[in-house]
Amino acid sequence: MIVVDGLEKTYGKDVRALDGMTFAVPEGEVFGLLGPNGAGKSTTVRVLVTLTAADGGAASVAGHDVAREAAAVRRAIGYVPQASGVDREATGEENLLLQGRLHGMGGPELTRRVAELIALFGLEEKARALVKTYSGGQKRRLDVAMGLVHHPQVLFLDEPTTGLDPEARATMWEELERLAAQERLTILLTTHYLEEADRLAQRVAIVSRGRVVVEGAPEALKRALRGDAVTVELADGDAARARALVADMPGVAETLADANRVHARVEHGAEAVPTILGLLDDAGVVVNAVTVSRPSLDDVYLHHTGRDFRSDDAEGTT
Repeated sequence: MIVVDGLEKTYGKDVRALDGMTFAVPEGEVFGLLGPNGAGKSTTVRVLVTLTAADGGAASVAGHDVAREAAAVRRAIGYVPQASGVDREATGEENLLLQGRLHGMGGPELTRRVAELIALFGLEEKARALVKTYSGGQKRRLDVAMGLVHHPQVLFLDEPTTGLDPEARATMWEELERLAAQERLTILLTTHYLEEADRLAQRVAIVSRGRVVVEGAPEALKRALRGDAVTVELADGDAARARALVADMPGVAETLADANRVHARVEHGAEAVPTILGLLDDAGVVVNAVTVSRPSLDDVYLHHTGRDFRSDDAEGTT
């Protein structure tokens, strides 16, 4: 349903937003583009929804080439961008009716569809209230509903929960899970929330610096990393020295120093912690905290890029 083959995009003279982006999404799948801010996720979506042109490569959506058949692509898709597109001075119902009419819908068909979406997203009590009175979560649910009015084959959700508080984000996740089950459409979701991709996507492509570094089902990607993830938080910030000490230990697969933390993947995390703490203490390295966990998508990103996801995310935001 979505084919992306070697997309390239440069802004200005030297901002390489896409550097050979390649992936494919079959019909009916919830697919996540997961990566830190600035990784190229939104640029990829803008190319796929025909809002910007790629400098190189090719892409198709629902069997239509995004460069040569832009009008056909637009008829086949729903698009929910990061910035809300609703009219704050209209009601939620009016926004949905207008969206339907823009897609050539009308009469009883449109009335039924609007009522279905209002019920699906739990907006019954706010349907005839002005959107400017909506909470952030309610407005975001209306955004998604507007993208679905015309029964699209593919729905693009670009960072659908950015800016929401934790409670509203959890509610949106529940809505999206129900949507994926009931609407049976292909969904491409971009996110920089690791837990969001883990929960919602059947498969993810982890994106870094304009290209896909690894692709697969979240659980399969995590299982491929053998051992436990150990993170040591240091008091003095001498992470490079601490990393060198930990890296020499037997059973340590890989290490990374990041600000005042050292990340390591070891065969038996709980058994290795006392040895790590003793080694650092003997070297005069003061430790504030240590955690042991099973591999996460953060560890998958670290393994395939050699960088910490949250550090890259903060850098991309800046």
